Amino acid sequence: MTSDPVLSIRAASKTFGSRRALDQVSLDVARGEMIALIGPSGSGKSTLLRSIDGLQTIDEGAGVITAFGGPVQAKGKVSSDVRKARIRIGFIAQQFNLVGRLSLFSNVALGSLGRIPLFRGLFGRWPKETREAAMAALARVGVADYAAQRANTLSGGQQQRGAIARALVQKAKIILADEPVASLDPVSARKVMEILRDLNKTDGLTVVVTLHQVDYALRYCDRVVALKAGQKVYDGPAEGLKREQLIDIYGPEFEDVFWEGAPQ
Repeated sequence: MTSDPVLSIRAASKTFGSRRALDQVSLDVARGEMIALIGPSGSGKSTLLRSIDGLQTIDEGAGVITAFGGPVQAKGKVSSDVRKARIRIGFIAQQFNLVGRLSLFSNVALGSLGRIPLFRGLFGRWPKETREAAMAALARVGVADYAAQRANTLSGGQQQRGAIARALVQKAKIILADEPVASLDPVSARKVMEILRDLNKTDGLTVVVTLHQVDYALRYCDRVVALKAGQKVYDGPAEGLKREQLIDIYGPEFEDVFWEGAPQ
């Protein structure tokens, strides 16, 4: 990991009606970090992650978000150059976002659309480089045997691994994962988190993941950022986050956010 920031958020706020989902949040992410965003329901985790990719606009004002040194959004508007950043950012959603009627291979190959002519993707005329990259990515995440199977016939864990493989074909340098294990059983969830951690440690990919399961955040991520009512209330090493702080962050939800036992 280097100290060069690949993501920078400054004074980002987002209001939905009378509710402030983000309240002057600032955050720097260095190249090669693996960061967990945690916090109770409605704390702003997903809003922040979607704002980083320009999928959600922040409020007008002083808020600025940059990626790789280039603009994503500012003054309540997404930058006209945001596509340059998005090509290098893989976004993995809770519900996988695969096209159910297409094979797992085709879904993964779609990650190359930012670099090849659109018509080739529409007609499944994938270049050799894309075909090889897709199969290598599927093998990397352990689902190459299901390449020809329709996505909607796969288990949730298999689909989520396919979504990660698509980000690899995209050649993403940053992976933003929004509650990637929320719909999975514990065994599949651990496998997905292990894959994300391996991509971070072995390939040097920057990973920012929102998690409802705090024990997973503490186990797999080196740095934890906690939000509460749209404000950043903790930003530091996972081992520095103590039980008393977690109780203050989560309140009555505290016992529900640990799949495998809360810290003593």
